[in-house]
Amino acid sequence: MAGSGFDDFDVERFGRRADATIAAVERLQETLSSLVGRARDEDGLVEVEFTGRGLSELKLHPKAMRLSSGELAERIKETVGAASDDLYRQMNRAMAEVLGQEGDQTRFLNDPEAVLKQVREAESAFDRTTEDVLGELDRISRRLNL
Repeated sequence: MAGSGFDDFDVERFGRRADATIAAVERLQETLSSLVGRARDEDGLVEVEFTGRGLSELKLHPKAMRLSSGELAERIKETVGAASDDLYRQMNRAMAEVLGQEGDQTRFLNDPEAVLKQVREAESAFDRTTEDVLGELDRISRRLNL
């Protein structure tokens, strides 16, 4: 079967790499879904938790009620922004560990949606490649009557 293009193809190695990649992506998904960004203002009057779904916790110290409504609103917005930034920094680290791109982490923070899109595209390309290889192996198996 010379010239089939699979002479040097190591099916076991491909399977191990595929399993490792799938496991890494699953771990990344679990990690990303469990991350919580946290922040509190300098006076400790406003505490915020931020997840991938958005604002998940807002705690106001009783002394916060002494602030004007405008000042309180501004502190809440700033603290939510800081918690969101904290979450994206954590996401950045988690993705850099899995994707192995520690030198350019700012792009994760600056455009996390683009990175998630890239992860989805890579996963889709991997799935297509796996299907192509398995389909070719199936055709070879049928030709050899295995």
